[in-house]
Amino acid sequence: MTQAIHVHALSTRQGGIDVYAFFIRGDRILEIADIARIGRDDKAEIAGFQRPEIKAHVRQIADYLNQQDVLFPNAVILALAPGAHFAGKRGTKNRKADAGSEAGVLSIPVRTGRKAGWIVDGQQRALALGQSGCSDLPVPVIAFVSGDIAVHREQFILVNKAKPLDRRLIDELLPSVGTLLPRDLVARRVPSALCKILNDSSDSPFHKLIRRPSEAGGGAIVTDSHITNLIRRSINDPRGSLALHTLPDGRADVDGMYRVIADFWWAVREVFPAAWGLPPERSRLMHGAGLAAMGVLMDQVMSRADDGNGRTYASDVLRRIAPHCHWTSGRWAALDRNWNDIQCVSKDIRALSNLLIAIERDTARLEAA
Repeated sequence: MTQAIHVHALSTRQGGIDVYAFFIRGDRILEIADIARIGRDDKAEIAGFQRPEIKAHVRQIADYLNQQDVLFPNAVILALAPGAHFAGKRGTKNRKADAGSEAGVLSIPVRTGRKAGWIVDGQQRALALGQSGCSDLPVPVIAFVSGDIAVHREQFILVNKAKPLDRRLIDELLPSVGTLLPRDLVARRVPSALCKILNDSSDSPFHKLIRRPSEAGGGAIVTDSHITNLIRRSINDPRGSLALHTLPDGRADVDGMYRVIADFWWAVREVFPAAWGLPPERSRLMHGAGLAAMGVLMDQVMSRADDGNGRTYASDVLRRIAPHCHWTSGRWAALDRNWNDIQCVSKDIRALSNLLIAIERDTARLEAA
C-alpha cells in the first residue's frame, strides 16, 4: 500500500500547471524526490539534466547546518509526477488575503522504487540536509506537477541561467527543451542542436568525436564548445556561410546548415588525414585554435560554393593551401611560431585565421595566373 507525506500547503496554477508551496523536513526531500543526473540512456539519447554532485559544496552546506539554529530559507524546487493530491481547506476565507492561492493539505506519495518527483533545483542542499545533524529542519519547497522531462529541463535551465552553471551543460540540454525560452537561450539552441547532430550522425565527419558533459571517456577529443562557438560565429556574421541559411522569419534551416558544415569538414578530413582525429596536443587542427581558424576559412570558402558541389569545391581549395599548413609538425613561418605554440586565445586565433585566408587568396591568384 502506498504511503504518503501530508503537508500544509498553498496551491495555485501557473501556465495551466498546479504549483504548491510548503515546508517539509529536510531529510524527507530525498525520500520523495530523485536526482536525475545527466547522462545517456541505452538508446544513446540524453537522459536527466542535473550536474554531478559537488561533494565539497555539499560538505560546506552540511557544516553550516550542523551549527544548529541556522537560517536556511532557500527553497528547493521539485517536479512532482501526477499523483499528488491536494485537499483545499474549508472555512471562511479572509477577504483581506490575496485570492491567488488556496490553503490546504498536500499528500505526496512515498513509494518504493520510483519516487514521486525529481529535484529541479537544490540537489546540493538536499544532499547536505540528509548528511547533516539538522535533518529535521523545516525546508521551504516549491513544487509543480509535471511528468514531462522537457519541462523539468526548461525550469532547470531558467533557474540556473544566472548562476555559475557549466555553459556546456546548458548548451547540451537546450535542444531537448521545446518550450519558450529567453531570446539569448534561443540563439544558443541552434548551434547546440547542430553540435548534437554532428556528433550523433554516422554521415558526419565529427561522428563520436565531440566531447559533451553527458558523456565521459570514449574516443571523443573535440570539446563541444569549440564546435558551438564556430557555428554561432558563422550564424551571427551576415557574411557567414551559415547565416545564408537563416530564413526571412528568423528561423534556421538546420538541414541546410548541417550540409554546409559536413561538406566543408569532410573535405578537411580528407585533405588532412594525418592531422584528423588526433588529440589536440598532437594536432592543432583538432585544437580549439585550429577549429576556430578553420571555421573562419569555412565561411570564406562555403559562401562561394554552389549548392550540390560544396564538398568538391572545399577539397579543391584545401588541397591548394595544404602544403602551407603545419598542424602536427613544422613551423608557421609567417607567424614565426612552431606548430604547437599556437594557443586557443583570441590573438592566436585571429592571426591564424588571417593567415589561412591570405594563403587561400594567394594560392587562388597563382592558380588563375
